[in-house]
Amino acid sequence: MYGRRQQGLGFGPPVTPPIIKQLMIANAVVFVAQYLAPGVLALGAVTPIAVWQGGYLWQPFTYMWLHGSFGHIALNCLALWMFGSQLAMAWGPQRFLRYYLLCGVGAGFIIASWPYLTLIAPSADFSVLRTHTVGASGAIYGVLLAYSLTWPDRTIMLIFPPIAFRAIWLIPALFFMTIFFSPGGNISHIGHLGGVLVGWIYMRRRNQAGNPLSFKQIQYRWRRWRMRQRLRAVRQEDHQQQRKQNDRNKKTFH
Repeated sequence: MYGRRQQGLGFGPPVTPPIIKQLMIANAVVFVAQYLAPGVLALGAVTPIAVWQGGYLWQPFTYMWLHGSFGHIALNCLALWMFGSQLAMAWGPQRFLRYYLLCGVGAGFIIASWPYLTLIAPSADFSVLRTHTVGASGAIYGVLLAYSLTWPDRTIMLIFPPIAFRAIWLIPALFFMTIFFSPGGNISHIGHLGGVLVGWIYMRRRNQAGNPLSFKQIQYRWRRWRMRQRLRAVRQEDHQQQRKQNDRNKKTFH
C-alpha cells in the first residue's frame, strides 16, 4: 500500500519509532521459537475449549505473538510498520502499546467466546471449540482502524489491485478483499472484527471515533456517487463522439 503525503506519494512511514521495531522483533523471535519448540504453538494458540473449560486464560494474550507461516507474520509486520509507525509517533510509545495489546487481547477473548454463542443453533458444530487461532491480526486491525479514524482523508493506494481511496474506507476495503478474494482461506474474520470492535470502543470513549454515518449522510453520498458515475459516462460519450468526428475528418482529408 502507498500513502499520499504532502509532498506526494510515498511507500511506508518516514520514520520507524522504536516501539514498532521492538514489536516486530518480538514477533520475529517468537516465530523462530515456534519451530525450535513446537509445543509453544499448542499452548499459546487460542483454543475456545482450552480457554473456558481448561483454564488456559493466557491464550488470548499469547496467540497474538504466534503466526502460522512466514507470509502471515510478514503481512502483519508490514501493516504494523506502515500504519502503526505514524500512529505511534502521534500517540507516544506507551499509549500505542496499551492500545495494541488491548485490541489483540480483546480480539483473543472474542475468538474464544464466539463459538460458544453459535452452539445454540440446532446444527451446531462442536469441533469449532477445538479450533486453534494464532496471529497479531486482531491487534493490527485495531491499529488500522485507529489510523483511518485519526487521518480519515489521507489517500491510500493498494499495490494490487491498484485502487486509491480515502483512509476512512481502509477497514471496509480489507474486509471486502479477505471475504471475497479468499473465501476458502484459513482466516479468522472474527479475530479481525474483534480487533476493530475493541479499537472502535476505545476510540469512541476518547471521542476520536468521529460521528457515525446517518441514513441521510448515506443517501447523500450515494447520490453524489451516482452523479459522478453519470458525469463520467457523459464525458466518455463526448470523447467517443469527438474521436469519431476526428476519424471522419481524417478520411475526408485523404
